[in-house]
Amino acid sequence: MALNKRIAFIGGGNMAEALIKGILSADVSTSDQMTVTDVSPSRIATLKSRYRIAAAVKNIDAVREAEIVLLCVKPQQIDAVLAEIAPAMDARKLVISIAAGVPIERISRALNGKPRVVRVMPNAPALVLAGATAIAAGTGATHADVELAQEIFGAIGRVSVVEERHLDAVTGLSGSGPAYVFAFIESLADGGVKAGLSRSLALELAVQTTLGSARMALETKEHPAKLRDLVTSPGGTTISGLHELEKGKFRATIMSAVEAAAKRSKELGGKLKPLPKKAAPKAKPVKKKAKKKGKK
Repeated sequence: MALNKRIAFIGGGNMAEALIKGILSADVSTSDQMTVTDVSPSRIATLKSRYRIAAAVKNIDAVREAEIVLLCVKPQQIDAVLAEIAPAMDARKLVISIAAGVPIERISRALNGKPRVVRVMPNAPALVLAGATAIAAGTGATHADVELAQEIFGAIGRVSVVEERHLDAVTGLSGSGPAYVFAFIESLADGGVKAGLSRSLALELAVQTTLGSARMALETKEHPAKLRDLVTSPGGTTISGLHELEKGKFRATIMSAVEAAAKRSKELGGKLKPLPKKAAPKAKPVKKKAKKKGKK
C-alpha cells in the first residue's frame, strides 16, 4: 500500500536510485509522489527518464512540499545542504539521513530543531535490493516515524532498529562488510585457480558458494558454527582447510577489521567542523520616555 506522502530525495546517487527503485517495486510510493535533486544535470535526466519522477534544480524547492526528506548526500556535503533547506523546514516534515557519521543532534540543530529526524545506515547490497539497514530515531521522532522509515528501507532489504550509539559498530560490520565479503570471494576464487580451475569457473563457484551459504544461515536461522559442522567431517578436506584458516588467524582478522572500521567511523564523525554559532538577535533600543514637565 502506497504511503501517499511526498518524498524528496536530496542527492541522486546510487543509494538514492536503489531506494527509488525499491520503493516503486514494492509499491511503497508512486513516481508522481517523488522528487529528486542532484548537482549533475545528466544524473537528474537519467533518473527522470528511468523512473518517471519529478526533479528540482534547487534543494529547497524539492523539500517545500515534501513530507519526507531523504538526505542522500555525502557527509562533507551535509552542512551546505542543511543550511540551504533549513528555511523550508517545519514540524510536519520527517528527515531521514543516510550521511555516514553525521549525528542526529547535528542535523536537528542545523534545521532549527523543527523536523523530526531519523538516521539510517544502509549498505551496498541495497543496490540489488538485498541490503542490510540499521535505523536510529532522534528524540523527536515518533514510533510512526520509525515504522515509516522501516517501510521505506524494507523495500531494499532487511531493516533493524538500533540506538544511535550503535551506528558506528553497524558501519564497521554491515556498512563496510560487503568489502570484506568481496575480498573473501576473490581469495576463494584465487584458491580455486591455484588448485587448477579456470578463472571463470573458480569465480562462478566462489560467488555461488558464498550466496548459498549466506542463504542457508538466513533461512535455517542456525548458528554458523552448527552449519559449519554440517560440512566438516572428521579427518576430511574441510577440517584441513579450516585448520589453515585458524593458523592465519582468519576469524581474529575479520573481528579486527570490523573493530577498525567502527573506530574509523567514530573518528570521522568527530572530525566534522563545528556548526557556526547563530548570532543572537539584536536587542531593540529602548526608547526613553520623556519626562513630563511639572507645573511651576
